[in-house]
Amino acid sequence: MNLSNSYDVIIVGGSYAGLSAAMALGRSLRSVLIIDANKPCNKQTPHSHNFITQDGEAPHKIAQKAKEQVLKYDTVEFLDDTVIGGNNNGTSFTILTNSGKTVEARKLILATGIKDIMPDIEGFSECWGISAIHCPYCHGYEFRNEKTAIMANGDHAFHVASLVNNLTNELSIYTQGEPDFTDDQLKKLSNNNIAIVTDTIKKLEHTNGSIEKVLFENGSSQMVKAIYAALPFEHHTQLPEMLGCTFDEGGFIKIDLFQKTEIPGIYACGDNAQKMRSISSAVASGTVAGAMVNHELTQEDF
Repeated sequence: MNLSNSYDVIIVGGSYAGLSAAMALGRSLRSVLIIDANKPCNKQTPHSHNFITQDGEAPHKIAQKAKEQVLKYDTVEFLDDTVIGGNNNGTSFTILTNSGKTVEARKLILATGIKDIMPDIEGFSECWGISAIHCPYCHGYEFRNEKTAIMANGDHAFHVASLVNNLTNELSIYTQGEPDFTDDQLKKLSNNNIAIVTDTIKKLEHTNGSIEKVLFENGSSQMVKAIYAALPFEHHTQLPEMLGCTFDEGGFIKIDLFQKTEIPGIYACGDNAQKMRSISSAVASGTVAGAMVNHELTQEDF
């Protein structure tokens, strides 16, 4: 495609948050370039939930429909490429891509998402997003009344257990070692008949990502249909760090209430800047980012 050398805004990441930001900007006649490497974190997830009008739809179909709608706005362009670097020029930003392209924009939106780091458990990565899941609101209803486990410990495990307990009466917590609960937490877990399993998980037996049995290192096993897990993550790109963005204690890009980073002219939205991981929240944050970038451009030009 024949790209312009300069844009009002470059959006790095063309999934739900990036596309949402682009729509807000396109509708304000801003020249926008979306650069996307096609590495969504929910690539294996068969269905999206808790997003009105799209409940039960495949995530990739939602993204494809969104892309088609966004690109109907003449000032928005889309580039399938990987960003490998960038420079802050003071009043603009230069972005470098893997294919050798160099483009410039007055403002930059980082919608780069995150990459989950899989645990060293055989079969886990094949089940991630299908039956090894992260969010009761996104996936819990589909596993209601089923044998369910939580792979976590301490306060986080207790918090998830309190939510999932409303969805099933057959719940276990896999602490992967010694439990780390307060006496009060242990009492509440016991009162709700939530078992604590300390043995280390060795393997998930599954069929096409649907868990059937959990095998432990000591030779024991347990039948479950779903496992909730909060995985560590890394950013897809070092671009935010290259440009001077700071990160909070959870590893997310630090932003204000309007998705603005601590670097003037740079905004961030979606999973790279928020703990709530869902399509609906990514879309919402992208809309805010797009609107605020347009507002900033307007204030500079008016």
